[in-house]
Amino acid sequence: MSQRSLFAANAYLPQGWTCNVRLHWNADGALTEIELSAQRQANEAQAEFVLPGMTNLHSHAFQRAMAGMTEMAGESKDSFWTWRDLMYRYALHITPEQIQAIAAQLYMECLRQGYTSVCEFHYLHRAIDGNWYARPEEMALRVISAAKQTGIGVTMLPVLYSYADFNAQPLRHDQRRFTTSVDDVLTLVDNLAPERNAQVEVGVAPHSLRAASIDQIRAVHAALPTNRPLHIHIAEQTKEVDACIAATGKRPVELLLDTGLVDQRWCLVHATHLTKTEVQGIAASGAVAGICTTTEGNLGDGFFDLPDYIAAGGRFGIGSDSHVSQSPVEELRWLEYGQRLRLQGRNIANTADQRQVGDFLWQQALLGGAQASGRQVGQLARGYRADMLILNDHHPNLAGLTSNAVLNTWLFAGNDNLVRDVYVAGKRIVQDGRHVAQTEIQQAYVDCMRNLRAL
Repeated sequence: MSQRSLFAANAYLPQGWTCNVRLHWNADGALTEIELSAQRQANEAQAEFVLPGMTNLHSHAFQRAMAGMTEMAGESKDSFWTWRDLMYRYALHITPEQIQAIAAQLYMECLRQGYTSVCEFHYLHRAIDGNWYARPEEMALRVISAAKQTGIGVTMLPVLYSYADFNAQPLRHDQRRFTTSVDDVLTLVDNLAPERNAQVEVGVAPHSLRAASIDQIRAVHAALPTNRPLHIHIAEQTKEVDACIAATGKRPVELLLDTGLVDQRWCLVHATHLTKTEVQGIAASGAVAGICTTTEGNLGDGFFDLPDYIAAGGRFGIGSDSHVSQSPVEELRWLEYGQRLRLQGRNIANTADQRQVGDFLWQQALLGGAQASGRQVGQLARGYRADMLILNDHHPNLAGLTSNAVLNTWLFAGNDNLVRDVYVAGKRIVQDGRHVAQTEIQQAYVDCMRNLRAL
């Protein structure tokens, strides 16, 4: 058989688990045929359980290097805002070479856990002194280079970051590396255009309604090509919601929805503090709610209103954001567990059509993540990227299971990583749990961290 095919005893297709499937793809890494009722043949690549890879829809790659370093209590009450000050100080020191090493380590870890695509919400633009690099897109190119090095697909989202708070408050000195105007961001989008291909997309991200005005958001939206994604932080903290009301008379999601701009191109990240009307509004707009459970838990953000959002037909995806975890299993597990704790019930994430919680969460996160990425991913279907996970069917947790029990067991039992092999664009880049370039990527990261920790 061709090396561009894989026989799956059980493949997770858009309609659910399907037996005896042969997947075919072309040299460009796109699936060309899904052969049903296939017969297993000798000497062909084969696997027991094959699923589409997950999209990590929200990443700040440089923050991977901070994970675990902010868990010491201060003299006053710690919060998102005290963590943010520490993050700003850390961000001031990172060089282009270091951000590439950090991003490569992160993306390798994400791949080994089951993410095959990432949306990079990138705001570390300028040099350490606050001036532009000779190439304004230098830092973004370094992150894209890390994606290419590891094999992960990437949606690069240069961030519009003009203000420190509502009412056009000037940026602080420790935010100087983030500074961008509308023209700056559009220049970055234009300069990154040559990078676009089936593995790399370029969109844009107004940082938040604190950091970008409605007029700026309108201008970026009007200038961006119509097929590109837009992401924004929204309503993450109650302090942010209160400040928005004080400045505009409206809540953040309410204010953004009232522009009439929000549609399926948008991903609203950390839409944590919502009214019932806002929940309905996001769902009706067709936008994706970007839920980053481990970061939202780490920072004490709060709980997304998942049951009402599901009932309204809303689409959601998951991201690892600050990268205290790099596992889609942990994001989805704690998305469900958070709701169980909040509501004091069980098996929250389901619909009448899908009562299996694990299957519902995985399928919905696939769809939402793919939409947020602006790329043809998230399905084992013709024309989509050949991004595939092979689970370790020899692990005790999966041994002897029928396919309809696999996702519930994977997501809700144990902590071992059950991803054995990972294909991205038809290339196997993780084999037996190890990335093909793991040794050199890890060494570069260790060297980078040794230098950063010496500061």
